Amino acid sequence: MGLVIGAVGMAVAQESTRDTSKPVEINVDLAKKVGRYEPIYRWFGYDESNYTTTANGRKLLGELHEMSPVPVYIRAHHLLTSGDGTPELKWSSTGVYSEDAQGRPVYEWKILDGIFDAYKAAGVKPMVELGFMPKDLAAKLPNKPDQPYQMHFPGDVLGGASNNPPKDYAKWQALVQAVVAHLVERYGKDEVLTWYFEVWNEPDISYWHGTPEEYYRLYDASAAGVKAALPGARVGGPATTGPGGTARDGGPDSGYKLLKGFLEHVRDTKQPLDFISFHAKGSPRIANGEVTMGINHELRDVDEGFKLIASFPEFRHLPVILSEADPEGCAACSAKMNPANAYRNGTLYPAYTAAAYARMFQLAEKYDIHLIAMLSWAFEFEGRDTFEGFRSLATNGIDKPVLNFFRMAAKMSGERVEVDSTGAVPLDVMCETGVRGAPDVDGLATVNGHEAMVMVWNYQDTVKDDPATEARVSVEGVPAGVKQVRVREWVIDETPSNAYTAWQAMGSPAHPTEDQTARLQGVGQLQEVGAVKTVAVSHGEVRLEGTLPGESVRLYEVSW
Repeated sequence: MGLVIGAVGMAVAQESTRDTSKPVEINVDLAKKVGRYEPIYRWFGYDESNYTTTANGRKLLGELHEMSPVPVYIRAHHLLTSGDGTPELKWSSTGVYSEDAQGRPVYEWKILDGIFDAYKAAGVKPMVELGFMPKDLAAKLPNKPDQPYQMHFPGDVLGGASNNPPKDYAKWQALVQAVVAHLVERYGKDEVLTWYFEVWNEPDISYWHGTPEEYYRLYDASAAGVKAALPGARVGGPATTGPGGTARDGGPDSGYKLLKGFLEHVRDTKQPLDFISFHAKGSPRIANGEVTMGINHELRDVDEGFKLIASFPEFRHLPVILSEADPEGCAACSAKMNPANAYRNGTLYPAYTAAAYARMFQLAEKYDIHLIAMLSWAFEFEGRDTFEGFRSLATNGIDKPVLNFFRMAAKMSGERVEVDSTGAVPLDVMCETGVRGAPDVDGLATVNGHEAMVMVWNYQDTVKDDPATEARVSVEGVPAGVKQVRVREWVIDETPSNAYTAWQAMGSPAHPTEDQTARLQGVGQLQEVGAVKTVAVSHGEVRLEGTLPGESVRLYEVSW
């Protein structure tokens, strides 16, 4: 019996003094409930909204629906961008809006309908991001007289007029109202009331070529348009970059400043606000051929954002959506562009995600925040080499190990219960420095009726410093009278639930054959290890022992 994940962190006295040769004791107490298990795992997003309607995009949407007992939400950029629907890296379009010779709006719904029809067919729900600016509605910037509408990756993709403010805010409001009214007409009022409408993306950096005050005006117009079309619809924002200082441009604290200014604006002007969103990103680096993750950066973003929201009594109990929460910032930057991004293919990515996932709950508890979403900005990329190293859930229809973390998380439900591990890196240490000493060997557990789920992992920021660890898991609080339990196990490791190592064993074909693809699709699923076991209960306790390799994640189901 084994346990698996990877470790992330930074060298500190508390970690380095732990003797990693000794087994880690992980104690789960089913009688000590610490809060509801909110399914924050079920949110995903991507730049290229036109990938939604490709064969692999539809396949992946279906898999996301199938894995989760509760609805999955999808957020995508470029839902209002002008164009013919041809995607590129970090670009898509729908051509929804144009103007005739008299400046009157002309609406074309075909491409947008195709995207939302694909969501409906797959059984997932949209988180509708209201952006970006249609060509005929984009303002002319006085300092950019020759500004093109679209810029191409890997150039300055945020330099085009698609990220400009509107030339007419009343026309923008009318566009938003028309979009929401059309969605209501096509999909029904009751359905659209279950969606979320988010205003723009990262307006504190180059995604928005205006001032913060101009963004606030955009938000006001957007919220008015949404509510005019559907009064009960949920609208929010501001989807800023990390409040902890990991903004990719615009200054180290631009995300914090705009989030704070936005909340002050909404408070003072009494604008509608149904949820608050911001982003959180890690910061991996590569040296001497080795990647070192930066989980502390992502968690610091979350910590600072939650602290800021909690300082506003009017808003502290609103739902909070981390509408991008990832190990780093550029999903479309493959390992060919940045060798550090090769971590996305293997088990370091799911191990990192498991360690971060558990801390999201802890940080929400710390500030009494109603966290409902940890949205992974990862989907799939069309027409690229297999395992090219994009931040994605699947590659050419083959699921990557990280998708199996979300399959594990989706098996958990009910109430979270207390977990105590002698191998856990303390929350404050992980937020400050990451996991750079001894690995983070920890767990997350839930109980629902006659079933407990226990996820455990072994994570380190640096792969070479993440040894296998003996882990002893004790599950206490099994109801009196239960003499034995059934135990099942799923694992993400070097071989199980890992199409990447199987692909490497094939010789790393950039374009696998049909037979190879079928084999890789099979091993890319979440794999259960061993047969169902019957384990004796002693004094209300079940003991499970095994090895947790570095960068591995394991899920136990204990039922009675």
